[in-house]
Amino acid sequence: MRPEAGPPPRTARDAGDDTRALTLVMHTAFFVLLGASLARYLSRHPGDPLTPLVVTLSVLLAALYMLGPALGARLTLRRVTWLGAVVAAWAVLVVLAPSFAWCAVPLFYTGLRTLPLRAAVTLVCLLTALTVAAQLKLAGWPDPNVLLAPPAVAAVATAVFLTMERQAARQRALIDDLVRTRRELAATERREGTLAERERLAREIHDTLAQGLSSQRMLLQAADRLWDGAPDTARGHVRTAAAIAESNLAEARRFVHDLTPADLAEAGGLPEALRAVADRESRAGLTVRLHTEGTPGAPLAPAVEAALLRIAQGALANVREHARATTAAVTLTCLDDQIVLDVADDGIGFETTAERAGRGSPRGHGLPASRARLRQLGGTLTVESAPGEGTVVSASVPLFTDAAEGRGT
Repeated sequence: MRPEAGPPPRTARDAGDDTRALTLVMHTAFFVLLGASLARYLSRHPGDPLTPLVVTLSVLLAALYMLGPALGARLTLRRVTWLGAVVAAWAVLVVLAPSFAWCAVPLFYTGLRTLPLRAAVTLVCLLTALTVAAQLKLAGWPDPNVLLAPPAVAAVATAVFLTMERQAARQRALIDDLVRTRRELAATERREGTLAERERLAREIHDTLAQGLSSQRMLLQAADRLWDGAPDTARGHVRTAAAIAESNLAEARRFVHDLTPADLAEAGGLPEALRAVADRESRAGLTVRLHTEGTPGAPLAPAVEAALLRIAQGALANVREHARATTAAVTLTCLDDQIVLDVADDGIGFETTAERAGRGSPRGHGLPASRARLRQLGGTLTVESAPGEGTVVSASVPLFTDAAEGRGT
């Protein structure tokens, strides 16, 4: 059962949207409070000689406050000067009309956003003290509510703002870490993909071009030695080398285009492809026979067929180059749950120490490459040999698995 998907992770854009929304609320609140304070003053003091001055200062304060967004949020001299002008205009208004003290709450937010922490807290304390003084003047007596409410509101507003700022900073740090981790993960995946592709290319080149070139070299060297004494045999070696070169050319073209191995494409199935390889490897001094037992319940995946064919080609190349064998047998066995390929020879064999069993022959890349192929399909490779008793290479691949069906990595 797939786990339920959680909420999508927040991004820097989400955090910026939250900040803009809070800023818009605070700006709106400032103008609402300013308008309400002016309306209250006009309704409570009709005909007051200070009314023109209060109205003028209210309009000036609104105009000054509207200049703030244009100055940006960074701490600059122009921004600090603007904040000082706004606070000064508001302070004069509070002295003239104490009801304008309610505009202090949005100014708390503006000061906390603009100034460093200590300066901002100092400004909040001054605004709070002026608010308390104005409200006491309005009340006419030391009202405990007037003495305690403004400091409590200022403390709550400051604590909420600082908490949000810390959370925003942590969120920005987490987002930066996430972006950096994603970049590192992408770089790691690219490196792993490059290494995997390099390993795949190494296996393909070893099992096709390198083996063919090695065979051609041996045949041409033999032809050179026999050219004068046995020209017909030498020409036979040259013709065989040419046939191998033609086969390698076909493999190279398919290799470049990442197509099915040439023997599989031409034969139409793994047994027929193995028979073609056995016939091609049978030459003077070496006889290769093919045995098949059983048939798979379903067509084999192309990846399985290609891997087993490459392993057979590599094993027979080792027989030809190193084993000094006269006969070799390739056996393909189809069982209910797996398919097994055995390549046995009657050559000189070797000592399969733990080190060689883990790393393959020290002479080359063949056994490690075969193990890597089978590992991708969930299969295994075993090598049994002893000095003077020949060698058996056995490859098994489980059937009806994701990897064997070509859906594995």
